[in-house]
Order: sequence, then structure tokens, then C-alpha cells
Amino acid sequence: MGFPQAIKICLSKYATFEGRAARPEFWYFELMLFILFVICVVLPVLAIPIFLIELGLWIPNLAVGARRLHDVNKSGWWQLLLLLPILGPIALIVFWCGASHPGANRYGPPPA
Repeated sequence: MGFPQAIKICLSKYATFEGRAARPEFWYFELMLFILFVICVVLPVLAIPIFLIELGLWIPNLAVGARRLHDVNKSGWWQLLLLLPILGPIALIVFWCGASHPGANRYGPPPA
């Protein structure tokens, strides 16, 4: 899966919290959000429009995060760990980097 395909999949599943997301789908979407953030920092003139775009991408970011957690056989509610300082984000990064659960799990078949 390439960068454009991953972004297209994430945006087509704008608020779909069911199913599973492969590692490339999740990490390419996160890379796109990081690039937008860097553009905001480097070019302050574009900060407001890009901030609004990032705000609009907040729900797809939560959705792809939940689907990625489903792929490692964890509930999407684990994203609430982001509310814990330092250790919560570290634990989520470990989960998101984990290998996909082989075969079907309670969240559905493996991503294509």
C-alpha cells in the first residue's frame, strides 16, 4: 500500500470505527498529518487554513487509530490512554507498531 492509496482509504472511511487497518494505512495517514503540522510551523501564513484542515481530519485520525488497534486485537477505546501523560502515548505507539493479528479476529477479517 502506498502513501496516496492509504490517504484515500482513510478519507473514504471518514468516520468508520469498525474493521481493521493495516500498519501502512495508519502510519501513512499519521505522516500526512505530521507534514501538515510542519507546514503550519514553517509557513505561519498558512497556519489557519491548515489548522482547520487538521481539525477536520481529527475524526478520521481517531477512526484509523481505532481500526489499527482492532488489527492488533485491541479495543479502540484504548485510545483513551492518550489522556495519560507520557506513558499513555508510549503504550499506544507500542500497540500501533505491533504486528497484525493473523487471520480473522473479533473485529473482522484482516485488511486487504
